[in-house]
Amino acid sequence: MNILTSAAEDDRVALASVAIRADAHIGKLLLDAGKLTQTDLERVLALQQDKNIRFGDAAIKLGLVSGEDIQLALSKQFEYPFVPAGDEHFSPDLVAASAPHGKVAEALRSVRSELLLRWFKNGHKLLAISDTKPNEGASYLAANLAVSFAQMGCRVLLVDADMRQGNLHELFKLSPGLGLSDLLAGRVQSIRMQSASPFRTLSILTRGSQPPNPAELLTRPAFATVITKVQADFDIVLIVTSPSELGSDFQPVVAIAGGVLLAARRNLSRLAPLAELKDRIIYTGAEILGAVVLD
Repeated sequence: MNILTSAAEDDRVALASVAIRADAHIGKLLLDAGKLTQTDLERVLALQQDKNIRFGDAAIKLGLVSGEDIQLALSKQFEYPFVPAGDEHFSPDLVAASAPHGKVAEALRSVRSELLLRWFKNGHKLLAISDTKPNEGASYLAANLAVSFAQMGCRVLLVDADMRQGNLHELFKLSPGLGLSDLLAGRVQSIRMQSASPFRTLSILTRGSQPPNPAELLTRPAFATVITKVQADFDIVLIVTSPSELGSDFQPVVAIAGGVLLAARRNLSRLAPLAELKDRIIYTGAEILGAVVLD
């Protein structure tokens, strides 16, 4: 008996083994999730073998699972977390979480790549995200970028420093609770972060109680102390500022962050306010990394 095989045959055998193990893993994940029974699994495997198609395609063809069920199983297999569209625990605006394979999520990944190459690669950990007026998208952009970085496995902290109208807790369906404002006012003694399952490496520091003096709180040494402290535990810290037209709250934030990404909304943002914001940021000594125009 000739037991010698060519390199090409070895490669084919290896690939086939990997595919079998992957299919078995997906099948187990679907079993554990209650999407398939043992009988269903046997039907899928029989059709897969008969038609020489992928496990997921066979399960869908039999009407046993949906494409979304397969995507969720794959996300667990490859440790790429996302949530099903319509999940009540997340806002629909978190498109990086609910539609990670769509055009918007792909555009966010392009922004993520630019930031990694131009900013975070150089040793920076902090980045402020600002806009000129409410509804221009600073919170939306920051939240989705935070999810996108967490999907890479980065340890990410998302800080809501917009104490006037900050809504990060609403996007992640979290309790506003006691957050940044309460910490800076001395109402609590320790930083109270919240997690956003299934994004294990993403933490959120909400704005906290709505204070009457946000600008004064953010200029206190305590804010710089908090930001310095959290850098030791995270790879990336994204800080949402208040809109510039509402006051000067954003300036101490961007000064500490050192870098700013601007959010603008198509058919809403205007050049004159953006130009004014640019001048006010330059005055703080922070670097403007660019602007992201949102639809």
